Amino acid sequence: MLKVQNISAGYGSRDILRDISFEVPEGRITALLGANGAGKTTLLRTLNRTLETRSGEVFLADMPLSEMSRRDIARGIAVVAQENETSFPVTVQEFVLSGRFAHGSTFGWETVADLSAAETGLVVCELADMRDRLMNELSGGERQRVLLARALATEARVLLLDEPTANLDLSHQAMMFRLVNERSKGCGGSAVVITHDLNLASEFADEILLLKKGEIAAQGPPGKVLTADLIRSVFGVDVLLDSNPGTGNVRVTNLW
Repeated sequence: MLKVQNISAGYGSRDILRDISFEVPEGRITALLGANGAGKTTLLRTLNRTLETRSGEVFLADMPLSEMSRRDIARGIAVVAQENETSFPVTVQEFVLSGRFAHGSTFGWETVADLSAAETGLVVCELADMRDRLMNELSGGERQRVLLARALATEARVLLLDEPTANLDLSHQAMMFRLVNERSKGCGGSAVVITHDLNLASEFADEILLLKKGEIAAQGPPGKVLTADLIRSVFGVDVLLDSNPGTGNVRVTNLW
């Protein structure tokens, strides 16, 4: 589905990523973990060509992104960025519908399919009763749900999410990951998710990519990557590892 082959990237004269390679197969969720400044957001930006790579290539369904138009990339890859202010007075419904721009007709007006996809996004993200509210009047958590609804409305098969649960309560965190899981596993898609919560990554991710100073420190299933030695090496903290009694997945407790 998504393949990253020996990419390097950065800003100006500063290198951030060096020789990164990994794959996100269909139906799989990959979590990006690492300390602040490790290159997680930079890597996510290369995955839809928001940031051009300096070397290497990113492939979507075996097609190099460098040979795809922006519209085609947007049809295949949707982004849920970190929550940000929306200062202009656009309604929730209008914002979600804007996710359909890559499917737009020559004359720009919405089709029945556009309206249906937007409506589905609003409903599954529990936003139907907020459709007429203005984006600049919403709380941070509400805006984050709108960003997810917009991404789902694109019907893209690949989702890229940058700390999507940062402003969400426990209930909506669960909703977020349930919807991402359903899109990835039920619709033949895949997802790459940045999170700082190691326990969330352990529960929802099929694979973890652990970054350290722009390079891959480890990659594999959570039980392989979330070890005391690797966590100490990347984050500089000692942790206690045991099993979540409800799921059996590895659980991380910071020893401070």
